[in-house]
Amino acid sequence: MKLLTCPLNGPRNIDEFQYLGPLRPDLAEGAADADWAAHLFRAENRPGPMVEWWRHTPSNTVFLAERHTLTDTILRTWLPGAKP
Repeated sequence: MKLLTCPLNGPRNIDEFQYLGPLRPDLAEGAADADWAAHLFRAENRPGPMVEWWRHTPSNTVFLAERHTLTDTILRTWLPGAKP
């Protein structure tokens, strides 16, 4: 059984979580339509550590996780606004 650590509820079965996508930088106000389209529909897919949004569905806790995409290992998790 694979575990993921929710920053609020502790280690839980991975089946209790929903992947919400990679953390993306904010777009500047007045960005072009093409930039918005790329921002919304093209996710970065590079090998190595990435920061992603996850949700613990039973508690509806949304948090950030750093995951290594080659090994599928969660390196750390933290709540938005908190120091990782």
